[in-house]
Amino acid sequence: EAEMRKVIVNEWMTFDGVIQAPGHAEEDTDGGFRHGGWHLRYFDDISREWVVEGYAEAGGFLLGRRTYESLAAYWPTASEEEQAVAQPLNTLPKYVASTTLAEPLEWQNSTVLQGDVAEAVAALKQEDGEPLHVIGSTKLVQTLIEHDLVDEFRVMIDPVVLGGGKRIFRDDSAVRPLRLVDSQVTTTGAILVTYAPAEG
Repeated sequence: EAEMRKVIVNEWMTFDGVIQAPGHAEEDTDGGFRHGGWHLRYFDDISREWVVEGYAEAGGFLLGRRTYESLAAYWPTASEEEQAVAQPLNTLPKYVASTTLAEPLEWQNSTVLQGDVAEAVAALKQEDGEPLHVIGSTKLVQTLIEHDLVDEFRVMIDPVVLGGGKRIFRDDSAVRPLRLVDSQVTTTGAILVTYAPAEG
């Protein structure tokens, strides 16, 4: 039978599982979050290369509204040096989970997922094509996890604890065994890890 499209979740995460506002101070201050921008100091050449490789194999992107808006504000006008990431983000299809955004979306090749998000993603997975990569998008990822739609988690775990903030795993008492697909350690003490759901 035909191979289904993979959904690959990409996250920057603290050691205590927080993914909120990795990039800059004002990125997401929900819940009084004051630690925005915690991730940047842990980037190095190894992790940059890892990010670029991920974007290079993507066939499209699945994004929550907040992540979509933050990416759309930046990447269309990205610099020459950033084209390895900007090119796939700007040109590939982007599917946005949102109840508030209406089409047409300004960022080229972007569409709003219609109806039930889990059903819409399950339908996309039935198509042929390169993997769909999810970036950030806390709520969307929580929904995908709950409906067993994630084929891989690619996570950069930074050596820092923030003591609170948004996480992609809910306290739902569901056990989800994983298997290690790949791992490497960066020069800053962060770990790049790929997990897939374990069989059984």
